[in-house]
Amino acid sequence: MEKTITIRPGEAERDPRGYARRAQRQEKVLAMATPVVFFILWEICARAGLLDSRFFPAPSAIFLSAVEMTRTGMLQQDVMASALRVLAGFAIGVVTGLGAALLLGLSRLTRAALEPFLTALYTVPKLALLPLLLLIFGLGELPSVLLVGMTVFFLVWIQCMEAVLAIPENYHEAARSFGAKGWNMFRHVTWPALLPQLFISMRIAIGTAVLVIVGVEFVQASQGIGYRIWHSWSLFQANRMYVGICTVALMGFLFSSLVRWLGRLMLPWTASVTKRSR
Repeated sequence: MEKTITIRPGEAERDPRGYARRAQRQEKVLAMATPVVFFILWEICARAGLLDSRFFPAPSAIFLSAVEMTRTGMLQQDVMASALRVLAGFAIGVVTGLGAALLLGLSRLTRAALEPFLTALYTVPKLALLPLLLLIFGLGELPSVLLVGMTVFFLVWIQCMEAVLAIPENYHEAARSFGAKGWNMFRHVTWPALLPQLFISMRIAIGTAVLVIVGVEFVQASQGIGYRIWHSWSLFQANRMYVGICTVALMGFLFSSLVRWLGRLMLPWTASVTKRSR
């Protein structure tokens, strides 16, 4: 006689909304607990003398330096300078990268003419172009913004062009069967298919833009988070150097979160953008 196996519904099946809320709370707690535990352990090790305070000052000392830098307005000025450079370059790179992706993705001849050239330029380290930009445009904000824009351009261009090329042909055939062509084809087929990859590329690009601007400010800036880190290192002010490093990490997190929030707002139906894979 065969044994009957009874499969009982799990918690996720019995109460899907409640289960999702509890899972979300659990993820938030873990996300906040990890850095808290890390800094607590760092503080304990620093106070116990297990870490050399000249190189690894206690988080409490770093926090006091951040408070002092905020009181004098130094930290706000550096954050504002770096953020403006990142956002200006990011906007330039996204607009031009998206335009190039559409141009090359929708035109076979344009792609054949320009893709090898752009691919070769993509492999050139962007920071290596800073001396050339300084030679052409001189000292100032423009070389920094352009270098960030160039970095973002290639990240957006490659991923968005591939998204356009990956659109199945039967999507176009179905749209043509309803009389869509030209602008309507772009609006109802190309653009919706492109948007998810656009936001993914923007999330990658905004983090890379922060990295690039910090590297640029090491070399060419009198203000900004990168300048503050390098200047603090040259004066052996470890506390301020760590304040700059933590500020860069926080800035990258906030910018990436902002792009993700915009993706959720504009693409609520796309799981790859609106939530992490489980």
